[in-house]
Amino acid sequence: MGTTVSLDLDGVPPSLARVLADETFAYLHGIDEQFSTYRPTSEVCSPLASPSPRLAAVLDRCSTLWTLTNGYFDAYATGRLDPSGFVKGWAVQVASDRLVEAGAVNHCLNAGGDLLVRGRCAGRPWRIGVRHPFSPEQVCCVVSGTDLAVATSGVYERGPHVIDPFTGTPAHGLRSVTVTGPDLGDADAYATAAVAMGAAGLEWLATLPGYSSAVVTDDGRFFCSDGFPAVP
Repeated sequence: MGTTVSLDLDGVPPSLARVLADETFAYLHGIDEQFSTYRPTSEVCSPLASPSPRLAAVLDRCSTLWTLTNGYFDAYATGRLDPSGFVKGWAVQVASDRLVEAGAVNHCLNAGGDLLVRGRCAGRPWRIGVRHPFSPEQVCCVVSGTDLAVATSGVYERGPHVIDPFTGTPAHGLRSVTVTGPDLGDADAYATAAVAMGAAGLEWLATLPGYSSAVVTDDGRFFCSDGFPAVP
């Protein structure tokens, strides 16, 4: 996935924690091997005659998200298949659901800023710092919650790489978009779509049922929607 992944488990015996961590990372490595746009042997780069069931499910959801985002989340925006804006969040969501099923009801799984917190940490809601897009050693806000997906899309690390599918050029206007809600795959796609929309993404984000957002613009302004779970 081109990023680091961390797993925090609360209230799990060390021996079980090792097993669960190994299973989680093995699953995510498998997703990377199948969906990576950097691996020539991945199914995304070397598609089969017919897509595997897992890829078919991802493409089906990407198609639905294309409709929900008015075409701004487009897995073919770069001219070739790249479902990365959904796959990373979706994979973490699946891995987190598996951890809950295994009894690890209190955990935080973080893949390069796209993360899920489940249950509590030391009996309290989890607290997550959202990186400041202009000052990497600082945070622009802190989110607190339980059973919460937090996805951030931005241009502060890789430059303006999010493509506006209607112009075919890199999007401008929003430097960082963080979306919170119940599902990390969808939150990841919504954050990517908002960046692709540019300034128009601010108004669109406010229409998403069940999701809230925080945005930093290219000129350094900060906005957050009603219900965004930021710590005062």
